[in-house]
Amino acid sequence: MTTAGTEAMPARVRQQARAVRIGPRSAAALAVVSLIGVAAFGWPLLAAHGSSVAAHGADAPWLFAALLPLLVAVVIASIADTGMDAKAVAMLGMLAAAGAALRPLGAGTAGIEPMFFLMVLSGRVLGPGFGFTLGSLTMFASALLTGGVGPWMPFQMLAMGWVSMGAGLLPGPDRLRGRGELALVAAYGAVSAIAYGTVMNLQGWPYIGGLATNISYDPHGSLATNLARFTTYCLTTSLGWDLPRAALTAVLSLTLGPTVLRALRRATRRASFRPGP
Repeated sequence: MTTAGTEAMPARVRQQARAVRIGPRSAAALAVVSLIGVAAFGWPLLAAHGSSVAAHGADAPWLFAALLPLLVAVVIASIADTGMDAKAVAMLGMLAAAGAALRPLGAGTAGIEPMFFLMVLSGRVLGPGFGFTLGSLTMFASALLTGGVGPWMPFQMLAMGWVSMGAGLLPGPDRLRGRGELALVAAYGAVSAIAYGTVMNLQGWPYIGGLATNISYDPHGSLATNLARFTTYCLTTSLGWDLPRAALTAVLSLTLGPTVLRALRRATRRASFRPGP
């Protein structure tokens, strides 16, 4: 590639890498669902000592299943905003189907989930708006595919949406390319895989029975007490799943990353997605 072509590439990539931008409607919907999601995930640590929220904690999974229509609202708002046209919707469906097909390959086996690296790389290339929508829809599709529909599904959709959105917020390809970009994406993938497992632990931790007293949720405990219990719970029950997931995501990002990134960038250039407002 010539020097002129090399210099022109960042501008072209920058134009196409944000195929789905966060427009005003999708930004508002995303802000609302994220705030509710933080409360939904964090209520065991945020609830006041002896509050009625803690007393009725067993009802929370069904109550917060109301997140599902809000997540659908984010998807609809993203499609309605001017940054997402028919070509972007087609790519969204293709990537969501690919991610849903990848999930059963390792789900439930030592936490190995190859779909994570695809969600991270897709969010990296196509931006935070596309990333959040893709992560949420992929989890929804994979739940239907694997029969994993339940009160935990909206939480999985939200958490995966955050993972993919975060990848889209990393420093742009015009600022970081080559080995540096791969290292950044791999590091983010590993950290986000562990973070995903941690926040999903918050969703199920208060309701799992048969736990030892020193790691179970205490509705009458202080924030410090429950935070210590939750940390111990994560270290003793889920770290063995989170670390393999993180390692696999990093390895796949480093080995398959160059090929997947080139393919995604080539696809967005050829599709000539309409730029957002």
